[in-house]
Amino acid sequence: MTLASTSTLHATHPLTAAELAQLWQQLQQPGALTEGLVLIACLGLAWLLARLWRGQPAPGDLPSIWFGQRIWDGVLFPLLALVLALAMRRALIAEVPSAVFRLAVPVLMSLALIRLTVKVLGAAFPHSRTVRVVERTVSWLVWLGTVLWVTGVMPLILDELDDITWHIGAAQVSLRNLIEGTLSAVLVMILSLSISSAIEVRLLKGATDNLSLRKIAANAIRALLLTLGFVMAMSAVGIDLTALSVLGGAVGVGLGFGLQKLAANYVSGFVILAERSLRIGDLVKVDNFEGRITDINTRYTVLRSASGRESIVPNELLITQRVENASLADSKLMLTTVVQVAYGTDLPWLIPQLTQTMVDVSRVVTDPVPAASLSNFAADGLELTLTYWIADPENGQMAARSEVNLAILAKLNALGVEIPYPQRVLRSPGPA
Repeated sequence: MTLASTSTLHATHPLTAAELAQLWQQLQQPGALTEGLVLIACLGLAWLLARLWRGQPAPGDLPSIWFGQRIWDGVLFPLLALVLALAMRRALIAEVPSAVFRLAVPVLMSLALIRLTVKVLGAAFPHSRTVRVVERTVSWLVWLGTVLWVTGVMPLILDELDDITWHIGAAQVSLRNLIEGTLSAVLVMILSLSISSAIEVRLLKGATDNLSLRKIAANAIRALLLTLGFVMAMSAVGIDLTALSVLGGAVGVGLGFGLQKLAANYVSGFVILAERSLRIGDLVKVDNFEGRITDINTRYTVLRSASGRESIVPNELLITQRVENASLADSKLMLTTVVQVAYGTDLPWLIPQLTQTMVDVSRVVTDPVPAASLSNFAADGLELTLTYWIADPENGQMAARSEVNLAILAKLNALGVEIPYPQRVLRSPGPA
C-alpha cells in the first residue's frame, strides 16, 4: 500500500490511543498552521464554487436542498469542502504531517450527512413538528458518533455490538448488523425523498395549463422512487426479499379486499390527473359544496370556497358522482340580478342604459355582452332580469354582484326611475 492510500485510510478510519497521542503532538507543530490555512482556503473555495453554481436566485424561489438559503447551510457546501480537503490532503502529504485534515475530514462528512437529513426531511414534511425533533436527534447522534470515531472508542463499541447476536430463522443477526442496516435504510429513504422532491420541484416550476399532467408525473416518480428505496432499504437491513414474496402475495390479497375504497381513491386520482377533467384552479361544485380546486393528491382533492373553508373530497366521489365545473372549457361565469321598476316605465328607453351601465363595471366582460330582459309582470312592478359575465370568479362572485347592483341603483336614481314598494289595497265596509 502506498503512502498516499495509507494516509487516506487514516483520514477516514478511527484512531488508536497511540495515534491519538501522536495526532496531539502534530497539532502543536508549525505544519498544523499551514494545514489550517489550506483548510480555510478549501472552505472559501467550496463556498465560491457553490455560489457560482447556484447563480443569482430568482425572486420568490424557495431555499433548495443543495444550496440552502445562504450557500453554507446547504448540502453542496460541505460536500465540495470534503472533496477539496481530501484532494489537498493528498497533495500536501509529502510536505506537512496529516493532523488538521485527519480531524476535518470526519467533521465535514458528519456535517454533510446532517445537512442532507435535515434539508430532505424539511422539504418532504414542511409543516411537521416531529421533523424538528428528528433533526436535533440526528445532529446529536452524528456528532456523538464522530467524536467516538475520532477518539478511537467506536471500534470498541462495535466489537461489543458484534457479540450481541440472536437467530432469526436460519440466519444469525448481530446488533451491529441491525444498527448498520437500519442506518443504511434511513439513508436510502432520505436519498429517495431528496431525488423525488428535486424532480417534483423541477416539474412543477413554471407550470400553467399543464399543471395537472406535471402533478401526476411528480406523484408517479415519487411513488416509484420510494418503492425502490424501500426495497433497497429492506436489503440493507438484511431481510431476504425472496422470503417475503409468498407473504407479500397473501398480504396483497388481504389488503385488496380491505382497502378497496382507498385503492379506488388512488386510481381515481390518477384518472382525474390523466384525463384533465378537473384541474387545479377550476371552480367546481361537489356534494353541495362550491369552491376552487387548490390541490389534487393521489387520494383526495382539496376545494377552497370563497369564504375560506376547505373541503377534502375523496377522488372516487369526483369520478362516480356528478360534478359541476364552471371553468372546464371557459373560466367566464354568468351572474344575474333581478330588479323591478314601476308600471308605465319606458322600457325600450331604459334597457339600453342599464346594459351600458353593466358594461361600465370593471369586472364585467363585454363578450358575451350584458343583457336586460323583461322576465315577469310582478304584482308591484315590471321585473327585469339583468345578466352579465365575469372572467375572474376566483376573486369572489358576491363582490362583483354588489358592484353591479350599486351601479344599477345609482343609474335608476339618476334617471328618476321608480323602484316600486309592495302595495296592498285595504277596503273597509261602509257605515252600517
